Amino acid sequence: MAEADHSLDAQVRAADLDRWLSSRFVTDPAARADLLALYAFEAELLAIPTRVTQPLLAEMRYVWWRDQMDGVFSAAARKGHPVLEALTDAVSRRRLERTPFDALIEAHIGRVHGEPHDLDAFYVGPLQTAVRILAGPGYDEAVIEAGRAWGLTQTGRAEEARAARRGARADVRRLPSAAFPAVAHVVLDRPGEPEAVKSLRLTWAVARGRI
Repeated sequence: MAEADHSLDAQVRAADLDRWLSSRFVTDPAARADLLALYAFEAELLAIPTRVTQPLLAEMRYVWWRDQMDGVFSAAARKGHPVLEALTDAVSRRRLERTPFDALIEAHIGRVHGEPHDLDAFYVGPLQTAVRILAGPGYDEAVIEAGRAWGLTQTGRAEEARAARRGARADVRRLPSAAFPAVAHVVLDRPGEPEAVKSLRLTWAVARGRI
């Protein structure tokens, strides 16, 4: 299990440095492992278009992941697949809902066929799931604007992202401190910033509880 956790940690670090850095502020090892399982799942989906060139082939891979959700949500993950096994454990422990996972996969299928980014499916749903992993249910509404701000940053809409983040600050204050690492990365709105600077900005954000 420790080897698998290390593998997922390395995978997330390579694929999503900002959220990996945020996860360093999760002090509970089990909660951090479950959070990384979610992020590793997202990394797997994001990597598919870089591995195949034809939209139909990419869609087939996404359909495979969609089919695997049946096992993940029935505690019968495909054995030997670290991401699926870890995600199954997280779903069971945290009583996660399936809808955001299916929506994310469908949004990825849409993207490979040229559809625009669905900010709620790509960013809001996963952020709500991350908060549920760290703090349980009841906080979905508090992170909608934060998720959209993150999505706007990721899609290169910097001015809109800054405005959305300002609007999200009051909502985020409703989160318990344990949940804040799930949203802390929203403060990182400068792509290409050195890792050391990102770490400092995250430390300051977590200390204040403010994005």
